Amino acid sequence: MFKQKLLIKIELAVIAAILTGSSFYASKALGKPQAAPQKLVDQVWQILDKNYVDVSFNHQDWNAIRQQYINRSYSSKKQAYGAIQEMVAKLGDRYTVFFDPDEYQALNNDLSGNLSGVGLQLGENEKTKALTVIAPIQGTPAFKAGILPDDVIIQINGERTQGMKIEDAVKRILGPVGTKVVLTIQRGNKSQIFKLTRANIAIHPVTYNTRTTTAGKIGYITLPEFTQTAAVEMHRAIQALEKQQVQGYVLDLRSDPGGLLDASLQIASMWLKQGAIVSLVNRDKVKDSYNATGHPLTNKPLVILVDKGSASASEILSGALQDDNRARLVGTRTFGKGLVQSVEPLGDGSALKLTIAKYYTPKGRDINHVGIAPDITVELTEAQQKALVQNRTLGTLADPQYASAVADLNKLIQSEANHLSLKRGK
Repeated sequence: MFKQKLLIKIELAVIAAILTGSSFYASKALGKPQAAPQKLVDQVWQILDKNYVDVSFNHQDWNAIRQQYINRSYSSKKQAYGAIQEMVAKLGDRYTVFFDPDEYQALNNDLSGNLSGVGLQLGENEKTKALTVIAPIQGTPAFKAGILPDDVIIQINGERTQGMKIEDAVKRILGPVGTKVVLTIQRGNKSQIFKLTRANIAIHPVTYNTRTTTAGKIGYITLPEFTQTAAVEMHRAIQALEKQQVQGYVLDLRSDPGGLLDASLQIASMWLKQGAIVSLVNRDKVKDSYNATGHPLTNKPLVILVDKGSASASEILSGALQDDNRARLVGTRTFGKGLVQSVEPLGDGSALKLTIAKYYTPKGRDINHVGIAPDITVELTEAQQKALVQNRTLGTLADPQYASAVADLNKLIQSEANHLSLKRGK
């Protein structure tokens, strides 16, 4: 069985990963007694040796790599950290990352749901290795300034980002409230400079309200991230909207980079009557399936909004509901992250995040590097995206993707009403 506390997440900049904690792997030192820095290096090697998803270790002699690094002399923890980062980099996996104590503390800060920064979710472009915006968080300085998904950050405060680790970019972007950070963005063939003022970034996992449409009252729910409180808040939102007797739902997962596996499983069970949600396959080809609990909160029609910023846990949820024909997807193809990470805290306050499995949708789709295609494709131009952000009209009928979702939902509501009418007629 896989560990219960898994992290499914793309790299985030201003929002760090959400953790529930995870199992601690004690290092079993081999051979001669080792000094503390060597023990730490070996502990990381052992964790990867036992759990990393690729048994070829990127086609390398992993035992030889161990000898290479534990036979070095380390005069400080800092030297050990550098060696560990070198060793981890040999795997060629952008999702497997070592965090020193300060970086791990920043990772854990997201548990408070309140950070100080500009509100950017960052990733690394797989082909170019460029520091790329996955999505800005709604309502944050980056969002209001008009930074868009797929923008490439080429400089932070005048310092070039080429070859810069995401964690190092995070350090440069984070800072006290009210201070400035200057980002140089490459968008297509043009570069732009954004002078942003850092602010408190409060994470509100779920917002909801009712809307009136031609088919009746609907519920509109936004989920920007799968945090520890997301499932509880989603449960509360659906219950509140059911009391208001909505006839259908639009669930907005656009620019949602993912989060906790447990949150995605719980939320999927709020919509699904039964059946599979996702299956995880580890390096030993052991398959672990997760199914709906059989206690949905509603069976009313559902349309989900997705885009290229919808990743990981967002793709687990939307893929499960699409495969089950429980929901229709509207928007653009999703990000395409079909990998599972776990975070292993180490004894000195540092931590290792490593890829431990791949995941598949209920129909066995491998969406890694591919994403999930929506049932109805609605593209937004760069100008449309910018206007929607600046005019604060995302999630209104001025938003073509939202408008298309509402139109499709109205058809589903009407179809269900006709079906019920026929059943009563019998």
